[in-house]
Amino acid sequence: MPRVGLTTDRLVEAAAELADEAGFDNVSISALARRFGVKDASLYSHVKNLRELRTRLALLVGGEMIDRIAVAVVGLAGKEALVAFAGAYREYALRHPGRYAATQIRIDPETDGELTAGSPAPRRTAEITYGMLRAYDLDEPDLTDAVRLLRSTFHGYCALEAGGGFGAPRDVQRSWDKAIDALHMALTHWPRETDTGDIGDTAG
Repeated sequence: MPRVGLTTDRLVEAAAELADEAGFDNVSISALARRFGVKDASLYSHVKNLRELRTRLALLVGGEMIDRIAVAVVGLAGKEALVAFAGAYREYALRHPGRYAATQIRIDPETDGELTAGSPAPRRTAEITYGMLRAYDLDEPDLTDAVRLLRSTFHGYCALEAGGGFGAPRDVQRSWDKAIDALHMALTHWPRETDTGDIGDTAG
């Protein structure tokens, strides 16, 4: 019998809170059951398994993250939009490490299609990201390559920063600013693909 007041949405929100408190890897059915003071079996009326819980969590926090990025880039274009996009990305990743870790899991359109179909987050993320890149006048497959470059740079930098991986005395913010300058230059002078037959996926 489902506990009164406990819904799937509330369960996923609690998973997000737990992710930031204890780390994404510690988000489990058992940990959430203890949080609500119920048996593990009680939660299976809301999610089928841990995979579904974590997928729902990834979609929830992915939506949170892109909403913040969208606010940051509104009305901006070119380098200004890139700086704002990158800054909002970094702020979310550093402020919400557990939630951010959830955004990095692989969501399979085939097995998770029903969940992704009900969430605007993946589509919105693609729209905002590709919209930010519009000023650089890139076509496929260069767009997909550019998205992958941005994602790997942002993620790598944030992961190293969060883990205390930058030991040199150089100010971390100054290095970040230089990295974004370099990305802007790379996008402006992109080595364009001559064969445009391959179309990339929006996940990057």
